[in-house]
Amino acid sequence: MKTLKLTIACLLISAISFADISPNQKEALIALYNSTNGNNWNSKWDLNTAVDSWYGLTIENNEVVEINLQFNNLNGNLPEEIGNLTALRKMNFGFNGLKGELPNSLKNLTGLTSLELFMNKFEGNIPSALGQLKKLESLKLYSNAFTGTIPESLMTLTNLKELLLGSNFLTGNIPNQIYSLTKLEKFSVMDNKMDGEIPVELALLTNLEELLLSSNQFTGTLPMEFINLKNLNTIMVSDNNLNQEYISISTKTPRQLMRLDVESSTAVMDVEKD
Repeated sequence: MKTLKLTIACLLISAISFADISPNQKEALIALYNSTNGNNWNSKWDLNTAVDSWYGLTIENNEVVEINLQFNNLNGNLPEEIGNLTALRKMNFGFNGLKGELPNSLKNLTGLTSLELFMNKFEGNIPSALGQLKKLESLKLYSNAFTGTIPESLMTLTNLKELLLGSNFLTGNIPNQIYSLTKLEKFSVMDNKMDGEIPVELALLTNLEELLLSSNQFTGTLPMEFINLKNLNTIMVSDNNLNQEYISISTKTPRQLMRLDVESSTAVMDVEKD
C-alpha cells in the first residue's frame, strides 16, 4: 500500500512539474525562434527544456501571456504562427533587427493590451487588421520603415493610451476620427512624410499629455482649440510647412495656460507654471 501511495504521489509531482503549454503554442514559439535566428540571440532558448524556463516568457495557467525579448538580437521576420499565441497580453520585440511586413495573424491576438515593435526594420503598410485588437492600450511602432497611411481602423481602438508611430515613412493625413481615442495620453507621428492640416479634433483628446508632430509636411496653422488641453505638457510641431513656426515646449509641470504670441513671423507657445 505504501508503495502504491508513493507511486501515485510521484506521478502527481511529475505531472505538475512537467505541466506545459499546448503543442500549438509551443510550435509557434519554435517558429519564432527559428525565423529570427534564435541561435544568435543574446539570451537563447534551449528547446529541449521546459518552456517555462525559456527567457522572456511569462506563462500563466499553461498559457503564454507575455513575451519580452527586447535587446535580444532577433533578426528576421515574425512568423505567421505568432498568431497562435492567443492568450498573449503583452508583446515586446523592441530594439532588435526584425524586418519584413507584419504578419496578418497578429489580428488573432485579441487579448493584447501592449504591442511594442519599435526600433526594428519592419516595412510595408501598418496592417489595418490591428484595428481588431480592441484591448490595446499601447501601440509602439516607431523607428521602423513603415510606409502608407495611418489605417483608419486604428481609430477604433478606444482603449489606446499610447499611439507612437514616429520615425517611419508614413504619408497622408492624421485621420479626423482620432477624436474617438478619448483615453489617448501620448500621440507621436514625428519624423514622417505626413501632410495636410493638423486636425482640430485632436483638441478633443482631453487626456493628451504628449503631442509630437514635428518633421513632417503639415500645413495650415496650429488649432487654437489646443488651449483646452489642460494635461498637455509636451508639444512639438516644428519643421513642418505651417503658416508660422512654433517652438517646442516640454515641461513636467502641467500648464495652467497656453498662449500663442505672434511676433513677426514666429509664433511662440508659452507655458505658465504654478
